[in-house]
Amino acid sequence: MLKLRRLLLRFLAIANKEVMHIRRDPQILGFALGMPVVMILLFGFGVSFDVEHVPLVVVDQDRSASSRALVDRFTASASFEVVASRRDPAEVETLFRAYLAKAALIVPEGYERRLRRGEQAQAQLLLDGADNTTAGIALGYAAAVSLAASRAEIERLVGPLAPSLSVRSRTFFNPALQSSVFLVPGLMVVILVMCTVMLTALTVAREYERGSMEQLFATPVGRLEVILGKLVPYFVIGLVQVLLVLALGVTLFHVPVRGSLLLLFVVASLFILAMLMQGLLISVATRSQMLASMVAAVSTFLPGMLLSGFVFPVENMPWLLRAVASVLPARYFLRALRAVLLRGNGLEVIWPDLVALALFCLVLLAAATKRFRRTVL
Repeated sequence: MLKLRRLLLRFLAIANKEVMHIRRDPQILGFALGMPVVMILLFGFGVSFDVEHVPLVVVDQDRSASSRALVDRFTASASFEVVASRRDPAEVETLFRAYLAKAALIVPEGYERRLRRGEQAQAQLLLDGADNTTAGIALGYAAAVSLAASRAEIERLVGPLAPSLSVRSRTFFNPALQSSVFLVPGLMVVILVMCTVMLTALTVAREYERGSMEQLFATPVGRLEVILGKLVPYFVIGLVQVLLVLALGVTLFHVPVRGSLLLLFVVASLFILAMLMQGLLISVATRSQMLASMVAAVSTFLPGMLLSGFVFPVENMPWLLRAVASVLPARYFLRALRAVLLRGNGLEVIWPDLVALALFCLVLLAAATKRFRRTVL
């Protein structure tokens, strides 16, 4: 009992020492609490996969009621916006090259006449494929508009048609298809990866550079006590970051919280511990604040952004990148986070992600403890 009490006192002493470092350096708290706000506002408002107001040039060679109705169908929603009207289809490429338009609707002469005869009437849609994301989404919009326009024209010219097939679509978990609902959980992953690893990567390296590590070696404090004592303050900061990002996401971007908040914080706690261990291992291995910050930046931002599934689905990557992503905790945290927040899943679904995060924590804790030696050189 006495030994356990001494261990606890030494652990609390190291944690209190780290808190004093943080209090003497307000830039740490500014970085830890200011960065999440800046990033979520930047990404939440500035990054969107929703495509609206695609610049459309219209080449109406028929100039009939049917051709005007087709153009009106394209501009009725916010998907397309007419920016120019031309008579010659050859002028479309010039507008594309000048970045004045990204889509062109060409209605050939005789469009309405073919409709009245019951023949197949064709209209052409040209897209600027240099921006393949916008072009792909715009093509989907155009297909839906064309289908509705075809049925409307047939009913106008022939008469009402009896529906032979009724199709109703329903989107689960994100009915409005808002990209912010998809992005905010990924932002939480990127923010935690960057901030927690960067903060802890500087802890032990700072002690070595300032020469205070010798004083720690002269005390009876063990390696594990030093490591855990240094991690506790940053663990609390990480939980505050989760709460901050979640509050901003729910308030500003209407991100739903369908699952258990307790389960969400359990998953977040495991991920924060994993990232703290990674930062501490970097710090112990480099013993230089500059080198530690560089290694932390390279090993967190790009993998967290590109290989976690935040932007690109991991399943669509080459096998080598999928193998690399399978050992990154960010992938498992993001999957569990979206499952809890957006789908309302429970422990019965996300337990493999919890196990993966726990294993990552244990492996890095063992590596950091083994690497941390009570020697200066």
